[in-house]
Amino acid sequence: MFNKIFNNLSPTVYIQIWENRVKATEITSGNIYDEKPLIALKKNSKGEEIVVAIGNSAEFSKNELDTKIINPFSHPRVLISNFVVAEKVLQHIIHTLLKHKFLATSPLAVVHPMEKLEGGLTQVELRAFKELALGAGSRESVVYQGSELNIYNFNYEDIKKNIEES
Repeated sequence: MFNKIFNNLSPTVYIQIWENRVKATEITSGNIYDEKPLIALKKNSKGEEIVVAIGNSAEFSKNELDTKIINPFSHPRVLISNFVVAEKVLQHIIHTLLKHKFLATSPLAVVHPMEKLEGGLTQVELRAFKELALGAGSRESVVYQGSELNIYNFNYEDIKKNIEES
């Protein structure tokens, strides 16, 4: 009972992932993040890689010396090619969407892979997407497979229940 009440107070984020696009919607506010899933890394004076840009702005860094651009969702066979970098991209997205929320709790996340689904997702892929959202800061996450969800009648508990029943 307490969990259900707490879930109703938590922000919910719907994350759709394509190889060259990530669209995330914070359901209550309707705020949308829709950019390329890129991250620009550059070595600092200690030789450590640091993040210099994420999203569309990372593309502008590609001409800078010693800057590496990575798309963690680009691989010929699967949608996640670099888990750690993908997690950083999702952390940035969640932070961007929730930065204006006063005392926002960690969100509930529905992760929706939008391509490279031939034959369905393997258990490894399902776990990777779920862990990706959890590592990015969500309190709870589910992986949804199917047609695009309507954000106007979006209900996390119903989606979760339908996934568990299938």
